[in-house]
Order: sequence, then structure tokens, then C-alpha cells
Amino acid sequence: MRSLREIRWQMADGRWQGGGAVRPSAVRHLLLAASLLLLAAGAFGQATSVNDIKTPPLRSFSMPQPKRVQLSNGMVIFLMEDHDLPLVRGTALIRGGSRDVPANKAGLMGIYSQSWRTGGTTTKTGDDLDQFLESRAARVETSGSTASTSVSMDVLKEDFDTVFPIWVDVLRNPAFRQDKIDLAKTQANTAISRRNDEPGGIIGREAAKLGYGADSPYARQSEYATIASITRDDLVAFHNAYVHPNNIIVSFIGDFDSAKIEKKLRDTFGSWAKGPQAPKATQDITPAKPGTYFIAKDDVTQANISFVSPGVTRDNPDYYALQVLNEVFSNGFSGRLMQELRSRRGLTYGVSGGVGANWDYPGLFRAGMATKSSTTLESVDALRGEIAKLTTAPVTPEELSLAKESILNAFVFTRDTRGKALDQQVLLEFYGFPKDYYEKYPSQIEKVTAADVERVGKKYVHPDQLALLVVGNQKDFEKPLSTLGNVTTIDITIPEPGAAPAKPGAGGGAAMAAPAAGNAEGLALANKVADFVGGKAKVDAVQAVKRSGSMKAVTPQGEMEMEMTTVAQYPNSVKVVMNTPMGSITRVISPQAAFMIGPMGTQDIPSSQRDQASSDMKTELLTVIKNIGNPKYTFSAGATEKVGTVDARVVEVNADGATVKWYVDPATGKLLRTVSHAGGPMPGDAVSEYTEWKTFNGLNLPSATIITRNGEKAGEMHVSNVELNPTIDANEFAKPPAQ
Repeated sequence: MRSLREIRWQMADGRWQGGGAVRPSAVRHLLLAASLLLLAAGAFGQATSVNDIKTPPLRSFSMPQPKRVQLSNGMVIFLMEDHDLPLVRGTALIRGGSRDVPANKAGLMGIYSQSWRTGGTTTKTGDDLDQFLESRAARVETSGSTASTSVSMDVLKEDFDTVFPIWVDVLRNPAFRQDKIDLAKTQANTAISRRNDEPGGIIGREAAKLGYGADSPYARQSEYATIASITRDDLVAFHNAYVHPNNIIVSFIGDFDSAKIEKKLRDTFGSWAKGPQAPKATQDITPAKPGTYFIAKDDVTQANISFVSPGVTRDNPDYYALQVLNEVFSNGFSGRLMQELRSRRGLTYGVSGGVGANWDYPGLFRAGMATKSSTTLESVDALRGEIAKLTTAPVTPEELSLAKESILNAFVFTRDTRGKALDQQVLLEFYGFPKDYYEKYPSQIEKVTAADVERVGKKYVHPDQLALLVVGNQKDFEKPLSTLGNVTTIDITIPEPGAAPAKPGAGGGAAMAAPAAGNAEGLALANKVADFVGGKAKVDAVQAVKRSGSMKAVTPQGEMEMEMTTVAQYPNSVKVVMNTPMGSITRVISPQAAFMIGPMGTQDIPSSQRDQASSDMKTELLTVIKNIGNPKYTFSAGATEKVGTVDARVVEVNADGATVKWYVDPATGKLLRTVSHAGGPMPGDAVSEYTEWKTFNGLNLPSATIITRNGEKAGEMHVSNVELNPTIDANEFAKPPAQ
């Protein structure tokens, strides 16, 4: 009988080597039978129970460590040779991050780290750099975080000498060109306008405020006002304050000779003078009082839940025992949380938690989950109960063994490449930890006992000192949240530009800045606009308007034309019906509902878009004219700017907290342009150019408008018919019942 080794199929002619012709199907059957025999033979030695499987101890291994060099100016350099691929990667890690930015400049780090690279250097624009680097498949990038900024490079070995000077130039000589700063600020404002869209983002952000305190640099958030306050001088000042050799750790890994690259780095940076030392991390945190906090989000069908309190730092002697505690508590499907809340009770798809530890400032204890609205309070009680068990339920031998094995098995993969070994040493250098920290980590985990886990549970987990945050639609909860005790409502309304932000973590609404006082000239121009439209008395008599026309929208796929009908009932309800090539879309905003109906059915509009629509209604032309004389509406005349051939006067309109700029022809009162900040799917600065006006039923109204967003054309609108005070059906703005 032939062995399997002898069975070789000749693909070219379908014959056995040294044998007669045979069907390929017969070969497949023979190979399958042989495989089954081999499997059966091996099965005789298999364990019959999972408990019989003995896991062998992990073998120790060592990874080559990088060479460390320190220059006389304080710069630290790490070099790691890796000749597997002809690539070189380098990074300059710089002390100083978002926690070092003043509170009134929150958001500066994002603007700084983006425009640092996109703004180019004093000799090359960012666009020039893009073209130069892309032609060589190379990258030079900048980034920023809580504690640091960085400039990195990735390049083929053969192009290293060409790209290295670019990397140094970006590090030391950024230009921060204004157009790139403006672009970064626009994108930052876009992010602000969308920050309340997703409940997961809301609970993560607001839980951090509860854990660290409203004014903590570890929980601050940018606002339109803080972004607007950031100037190029601020970016230059930050760079001058922190980018000094004694604040920088340089690391290189790749296909190079260490001696040669060390000399290159010494020649490049050795004469760079020391500068001010970056400050130590602040440890001041002021967590919110224990209790229940609630954020209303009416457009969701599930609740997000988070318990939060201060955690520890990684230099805490109990850090290793807390790591094991966290693994017992939240080790995937084998952790207590998933076993109880998902597997046994079916309350959630995912739940996690543990005592957090940061390198040089405290982490947070967090335990969180999402659940359907109708099981919100049941889930709160269940999650709180599992937290309490960390202080009362001893760790079983099985839990302890599995937790430690999981940590150690995962740890192997944190240092299994030269690149990871280099990154670890840079991290230890940055935070001042011993260089053998990771070498000792496994033995420290192995030393942890069940008694240690029980001790740290009692020491660091305090069920009675937790802040509970719930984000959701309270009317769908199985019972009122107040059954848990006093509830503090957090207002996450995004302040309009020029408004003061809400005090995070405190109840009540956002404290809006007092409207500008306005001036007589501004009020006179507003009245002149009213006269141009037809007179305030005629406008006041309008209770509803129905406009019909067309819109040409600019999309990534090209221009899209649609017919559009808008019904507005003053002061705060609007319905827009758009007949698009994909079908009809209806959008309704009213005090009672905010929803959209399209080919995919009916869905609620996110609260951020609903708020934006409400703001737009306040600044709509007829609404503003109706409110001339209302103390909540003010008009302030400012500079003169050219609009076409007209020297237009700019009128700042504060419409009960919403703002818009009018560009008015002072001779006629004709409104030529409006500028406002817009959110929604195309956030940014919205400019409407009124190119044509037409009289409809005694009112002079815009009939053609060109709309731009952030300097780019977004569309055109043409109004063909306007009905004043049409009959409005009682259900015009009502949400249709669910099918």
C-alpha cells in the first residue's frame, strides 16, 4: 500500500506519478479518508473534559531593547535597528498637551496639531510638503494629545536623507499659515455642532466631567467661543513654550546603522539650546457629588448608563492587584459583568467597567452599559449590585486563575515586536518610570493573591460614593428616575457663538450671554429692511407662509435638482417637502415633534439638528421683522463691506440668543446677504446671497438665493410662488403613527 507521501497528483496530465489515469474526484475522496484516519488516530490521546486540559506555563522571552542616548541639552534619543524591511520610522515626542492649554482656549490643541503640519514651514507650504512627500511614498505628520504633541516621519530607507530635513523643518520652523488655521477652526466647529448626535459620545464626555470636575483640564470641551478666540499668536506661543530639546524624546526604528544615525541626530540637534521645562501634570480634580445625573435625549430607544468616580495612577503599589480585580469584573464573557447582566439577565449586549489608572494623573472608576429604555432602572440596580459585590463577594480560585492567565497571555502581545519594545521604552522615559517596568510586570501580576484583590476592592471601590449618569428618553423608562432619589439634570445645549457655556455637571440650562445692547443705527437699518419688504404691519399680519419652488443642491456626486415646498407657521413650526430623484423626503420641526419621512420610513431628527432648525427659525427674515421692538431681539450696525457694487452696512442681529449678520443696502433697505453659523449635515459658516427679489401678495421677498458653506457653493434656491396665511391642516406638523 502506498503511503500518503507517495500519492502525488500530476496536475498537468491528470495521472498518478508512475501510475495509470485516475479521476480527480477519487483522489479527493482518498485524501479525505486519509485525513479522517489521521484525526481519529490523534483523538485517542485527547482530554475528555475541559478541566483535564493543563495550560503549560508561559515561556520567558526577551526582546532586543533600543539604545538610549542623551544629549547635553537634555534631548533623549532611542535607536532600534530593524532590518526586516527597508523602512525608517522616526518620532519626536514633546511634553505639553491639551491639559496645558488655558480654559478659555479649549480646543487649541486640535487647531495647533492640525495646522502645524498643514500650515507647512517657513520655506514650504503644507501643499508643497504634500506633493514632495507623496512622490516618495513618505509621510510627515503632527498630532496632539492630553500630555504631549509629536512630529513623526515614515520613509523608505533610500529616501531618508531627503525626508529627514523636512521632518526637522516641520518640528522647528512651523509657519501656521492663516488659511490652514481657519480650515482647522471650521472643522472644530463642525465637530462641536455634531457632538450631541450620539449618546455614546455624550455619556463618555459628560461622565469625565463628573469624575474629574467641570473645570478640570482632563474634562474640558471646546465651544464656538473658545475656538473663535484662538489666534495664530496663540499657536506660535504654545510652540515657543514647549518645543525645546529638554522636553523632547526622539525615537527611530528601521533599516539603518545606529552609529550613523546617532551622529546625524547629534549634528542636527546638539547645538539646540535648552528652553523652559514643561510643567508637571496637575493632580487637582474636583469630582461631582455622589448622586444621580440625567441627560435627556428624546430621539433614542435605549438608555446609556455610567457609574463614575476617581481612580488611581499607575505608580500606585496596588496597581497590579487592581488590574486583576478589573479582569475578574470585566474580562469579556468570562467576567462577572457579562456573566450576570448579559448571559443570565439579558439586559445588554455589552457592559464593562473597572478602576482606571493613568500614568501621571488619576484615571476614573467607570462601569457602564446600554440597555433598552424599558429596563433602565432594572439595569441601574443590577449594575450597582455587581459593583457592590467587588467589596463583598470574595474572588474564587477559578476567577483569580483565569484573570491572571488572561492578563499574562495578553501581555505577551504588547511587546512581541521591536517597534512595540521601542514604544514602551519611550513611554517609560516620558513618564519617568523605571526602564525595567515591563520586564517586572508579569511577576507582579503573578504575585497577586485573592486576599489582595479583596483588599483593593474594599479600598478603591465605594458604591456609596459614585456618580450615576443616565442618558436617554425618560418617558420610556419603566418608572421615573426619581425613584432612585434626587436627580440633577445636565443641560448639554451647545451655546451659540458669543454665548457663555453651560456649567458642566450642574443642573439647569446654559447661561446665555446677555444680548448685545444694539444701537440706534442698527435699529434704523432693521426698520428700513422691514419697509423694503412691505412694512412691519403687513409682516405682523402674516401667521403662516407656504413657499413653492426648486432647489439645486451640490453633492459629491454632482448637482441634484429637486422640487421643494415649505410651510412655516410662526413662530416655531416648519415643514419642508423635497421631491428628489431618490423619492420624496419630508422634514418637520415643531415644538411637539422633530422627524423626517423618507423612502426608508419615519425617523426622529437628532436633537442637535432640531436645535439648529429652531435657531434658523429665529433668524428667518419675517420672524426677525416681526420681532423688531422685542427686547430679546437687538440690532447693532457695524462696518461697511462691499457686496457686489454696493457698500453694504453689516448689522449684527441677536435673535433671542441666535445670531445672524445682515448685509444691508443703506440707501434702499434691501437685504443683500446673510451670514450665520449652521449645523446639521453641512455644518459651518452659511452665506445666503439674495440675487433676486419678487413681490408676492404685497410682500417683497427673495426669489433667488445662492447658498455657500465654508466658502464652497452648496446650492441655489428659486421661489416661484408664495401663499400668505394659507389654510393649515391641524395635523400638518404631526408625526404619523408608527406602522
